[in-house]
Amino acid sequence: MQNVLITGANRGIGFEIARQLLKKGFHVIISGRDEMKLSLAENQLKKEFSSVEMIVMDVSTSESVKAAAKILGARKVELDVIINNAGIMHREDYSLITQNNAVLKTTINTNCYGPVRVIHTFLPLLKIPGRIINVSSGYGSMTDLIDGWAPAYCVSKTMLNSLTRQIAYELLEKNIAVNAVCPGWVRTDMGGKRAPRSVEHGAETPVWLASDAPHELTGKFFRDKSEIKW
Repeated sequence: MQNVLITGANRGIGFEIARQLLKKGFHVIISGRDEMKLSLAENQLKKEFSSVEMIVMDVSTSESVKAAAKILGARKVELDVIINNAGIMHREDYSLITQNNAVLKTTINTNCYGPVRVIHTFLPLLKIPGRIINVSSGYGSMTDLIDGWAPAYCVSKTMLNSLTRQIAYELLEKNIAVNAVCPGWVRTDMGGKRAPRSVEHGAETPVWLASDAPHELTGKFFRDKSEIKW
C-alpha cells in the first residue's frame, strides 16, 4: 500500500484528492492547521475508508512542519507521495501597489515557502522512487494574459511554478518526480459557486500524477492530465 501526505486536506480539492486516492487503495495522511476541521474531515472519510489518518500541520511555520515530521518519523512512516495543496488567498488581495504589503508576504509564506518547508522536512521520509505534486494555478502562468485578479495569489503561484522546476532538477538524480498542477477554476470555498468545474474534476489530475502518471514525467506543469506552458 502506498502512503501519501496531503496538505490542506480538510476541505475542497485537498479533501477530494484524499477521497479519490483512498478509492485507489492508498493510505492517506491528511493534514491541516485547524484540528477540529481536520478531525471532521477524517471522520467523514472514515465512513467509507479505513486507511486514513490525520496530522495537524500549519505549513506557514517551520516549527509546525518539523513537529509533524517528527511524529510521522517516530511512527516509522515512509511516504510514496507528497501533495502540497495547502494555500491561501486574501480577500484584500486587489493591488500590489496599493494594498498592505503583508498580503503579499503572508500569501508567499504559505503558498511558496510552505511547500518548500514540507519538501525539505519530509524528504527523509520519502521513498525512492517518489513523487511530489505542487497544486498551483493557471493564474501563475507567465504566458496567459493578466487581468488584475488577486495579484499576490498569482505571483505566489508563479513562484511556486518556478520552485517546482528548480526542485525537480535537484531531485532528478534521486528518482523523485516533481510536478505542478493546475486544477482549473473549481467550485470550492476559494473558487466560489460560479466556478465551472466540479471539485471531482479538479482533483483528477493531481490524483493521476500521484498514481498513474509515468514516473519519468518531472519538472512539468499539467492541466487535465496534459502538459501546459509555464
